[in-house]
Amino acid sequence: MNPSDPSHAISRILVVRSCQHHPEIERILTRSRLPHEVIDDGAVDEVLNRLTAGSLSAGKKILLLRTNKGGFIKQCPATRCYRCCRYRILYIGGGCPMDCSYCILQAYLNQPCITSFVNVEDLTTELKGELNADMQLFLRYGSGEFTDSLALDPITNLSSVLVPLFASQDRALLELKTKSASIDGLKDISHHKNTIVSWSLNSEKIIACEEHGSASLGQRLAAAAQCSSWGYPLAFHFDPIIAHHGWREGYENTIEQLFAAVPANSIKWISMGAFRFMPKLKKIGGERFPYSEIFSHEFITGLDQKKRYFRSLRVELYKHVYDLLKAYADPRTCIYFCMESDEIWHEVMGFVPSDRNGLQAMLDAAAMDRSIG
Repeated sequence: MNPSDPSHAISRILVVRSCQHHPEIERILTRSRLPHEVIDDGAVDEVLNRLTAGSLSAGKKILLLRTNKGGFIKQCPATRCYRCCRYRILYIGGGCPMDCSYCILQAYLNQPCITSFVNVEDLTTELKGELNADMQLFLRYGSGEFTDSLALDPITNLSSVLVPLFASQDRALLELKTKSASIDGLKDISHHKNTIVSWSLNSEKIIACEEHGSASLGQRLAAAAQCSSWGYPLAFHFDPIIAHHGWREGYENTIEQLFAAVPANSIKWISMGAFRFMPKLKKIGGERFPYSEIFSHEFITGLDQKKRYFRSLRVELYKHVYDLLKAYADPRTCIYFCMESDEIWHEVMGFVPSDRNGLQAMLDAAAMDRSIG
């Protein structure tokens, strides 16, 4: 497998019979050049269970092509207890060919395979309808909640549809969030700086030991530098920040490499979030990755019912990473917490989002600042 292009992990494609003649199916099969099988709509679960035998690892080699019969736009699954940026999720499919030990999708998705929706025309129709109806608001969309935004792009080429659509918008942008280096589809597309390409970053030890099948730190940063040269604004996400042996030096090294690779003034925002997980993920992740140590810390149950580090450890992690970021970042770059309380904001950053009209306003201001990127 080529870690810079996780789509190479796919070894076969399943096509649901009711959509086998959709034009997108032919395009995907031509680009992938992979063996495929057409299966009856009512036999999907039976076929998947036979092929994967209950293994999430086996399922990551199978791409299921089907139509989405529901909505494509969802609200961020936030909780009222922690500050949320209120972005909108584009539901383009589910699952990921990469295999991070901490990935919440292990405990969230109910099919042991990767799904991609082929009725792209319905996605664009729904998206255009919302954009036209909500022109008084600045709207931020992301496609990296239920899948990686770019991991399958060499096969689906979805970026060639979404990026031009957002290029024509004055008050909306798209964030493509990835751990891959699959950026070839973004070249030579008119984007008008309305698409932000973002990467999840971590210490090199965590990338090597916990983010299986993902691009290396160097590959991610080289891809970010290339996207910056094509005029795309950038963003980065230090989430999850994980306590591990040598974490101080690890995150310092990553941040130094980040700002050596890309211009600081190309970065719209940087988020931080400490490791947190649904309680049942500990059993699933522990069984699938028995040599991982990330679940061995002491955790408390947060207000969102997720397991979190004790507050003192979260603050220690955050202060170290935040101080490093502030030392390098452009003053206009929005550095923020993902799903943290006002108490943590104030203790680490010295202010709370309401002091600056709220987190959504902070991110909107960064997005609309055309002097960045």
